[in-house]
Amino acid sequence: MKNRHLYILAAVLFLIGIGGFLYKAFVKDLPILPEQIVKVWNVELQVTFEGTGKPAKVHLFAAGNTRRFTVIDQSFIAGGYGMLSSLKGGNRQVTLSTRNATGKQAVFYRFTVHATEARDNNPTAPKPSIERPNWTGAKLAAAQAILADAHRKSSDPLTLAAEILQRFNANPLSDNAKVLLGKNRISGTKARVAAGILRLAGIGARAVHGIKLVERQRKVQTVHWLEVYVGQGWRSLLTESASPDIPDTYFPWWRGESPLVHLEGGDRRRTEIAINAGAEKALFAALSSGLSQDDGKGFRFSLLDLPLSTQHVYRILLTIPLGVLVLVFLRNIIGIRTFGTFMPVLIALAFRETQILWGVFLFSLVVAIGLGIRVYMERLKLLLVPRLAAVVIVIVLTMLSISIVSNLLNLPRGLSVSLFPMVILTMTVERMSVVWDERGGGEALKQGIGSLMVAAVCHLIMINPYGEHLFFIFPEVLLIVLAGVLLLGRYSGYRLLDLPRFKAILDRQAKARAAGPDRG
Repeated sequence: MKNRHLYILAAVLFLIGIGGFLYKAFVKDLPILPEQIVKVWNVELQVTFEGTGKPAKVHLFAAGNTRRFTVIDQSFIAGGYGMLSSLKGGNRQVTLSTRNATGKQAVFYRFTVHATEARDNNPTAPKPSIERPNWTGAKLAAAQAILADAHRKSSDPLTLAAEILQRFNANPLSDNAKVLLGKNRISGTKARVAAGILRLAGIGARAVHGIKLVERQRKVQTVHWLEVYVGQGWRSLLTESASPDIPDTYFPWWRGESPLVHLEGGDRRRTEIAINAGAEKALFAALSSGLSQDDGKGFRFSLLDLPLSTQHVYRILLTIPLGVLVLVFLRNIIGIRTFGTFMPVLIALAFRETQILWGVFLFSLVVAIGLGIRVYMERLKLLLVPRLAAVVIVIVLTMLSISIVSNLLNLPRGLSVSLFPMVILTMTVERMSVVWDERGGGEALKQGIGSLMVAAVCHLIMINPYGEHLFFIFPEVLLIVLAGVLLLGRYSGYRLLDLPRFKAILDRQAKARAAGPDRG
């Protein structure tokens, strides 16, 4: 019954830990590897115009996050301009204004886009309000004629939209299509007019405008497509082919009838968009896009919100449970003997700065000197507390001497002896001397060497950048480590280092059985 309780507890801890890890890795897109790189595109919009010596306003649409893309590092560069942000037709419009625009003016808008894994091809969305187009006369008659003709050859809103787009791409164009498109028969105009015809029929529709994310391009042309509200979500159609297969490189910037940039109080406006592809660490992209923040789903447990100094401390502390797990395995399964239970793990922490070879040498040197002083203190018949206090003072003097000599000999690693925890050194000396008195020098040396071996192994595992990153970004993995420690805690079988000793006993028993019963 007790075993069942333990197994259930370990299973629950494992499931919670692995569930939290999978959620943050595949839902929040936090990187599993520390050097994981994601591809990004740096986009720059440049608006130039000639000022007329009067107040000027530059209205432009800011890019936003979508299902497949995340926008980070947005910045507006416009010296002497004020900025006002507002919502317009579901888009975020930024207005840059100045009291006196004289001569050539330049405004820059920069942002970075990185792709995220698309998880839902048809996300649900609330039903939009339908605003009928303000067409009159010949334009309204042409729209109604195209709508009636397309309606007869369609079965639902999506096929109706496809039929309308086909009429705008026909060669030659019908008179009705010429009236609606006018002389500007580009892709954006087709998307706007098709959306207007669909809204005329009471169907939610809108034109989408964006850019194609390429490796590098100085003058980027905008791309356009149509979105139709079908069921409970938006469905997309390419303007030129009426195909629902929107390329993965198409980034939607803004939606609606308005242009990307609108200027008030200036002449000869010129707009250019440039793209430059790059790469950055996935963790930085996740932080910049706010993935560590609360998204309304009850997720707000992240060490990434702590101050940087505190984060640095926890990056080290969170590796201790991993070292503890290794320690338990080496002691309970392998059978390596050590001084104390967690002393090797604390020694391994000190090895982070001293490096392992210098750490073993300095630790052995200080403990050896301290052990000699401890033996001498034994002859003085001191009580326990004064004896420990004397050993602490001697260890401090020893460390000070090593640091001074290392500095004189230009050995910088010797200065790192001060990083060893004072209490750990003192308790190691005391414990080693007690074992020496009770079980002899051989056992004391075995436990001392075992402690250094375990500390070295723990150190090599604890400094692994992948483990440090994993435990810091996904601290719920500690629950998996806890489950492993609990299961190891019930192990009562043979230790590997004890097998040779038991094997000798079994061999003697086998020989005795082979010789037969004693006839004496």
